[in-house]
Amino acid sequence: MTNPFEASDADYTVLRNAQHQHSLWPAALAVPDGWTVVHGPADRTDCLEYVRRQWVDLRPSHVAEFVAAVSR
Repeated sequence: MTNPFEASDADYTVLRNAQHQHSLWPAALAVPDGWTVVHGPADRTDCLEYVRRQWVDLRPSHVAEFVAAVSR
């Protein structure tokens, strides 16, 4: 059995949580609580490219907001 998170020929979605973190998720699986589909379904390469373009700050949003606040 192929791991559904590593199948190169499967469709995926890109999920985002409240902290603006992203996850590549097999389209055939239910979206877990706390996550929202922001892209797809699409092939794995397309979803990974979306993540590369959109998730440029890997810090959880609350950390980025804190750093910005104390840097002023």
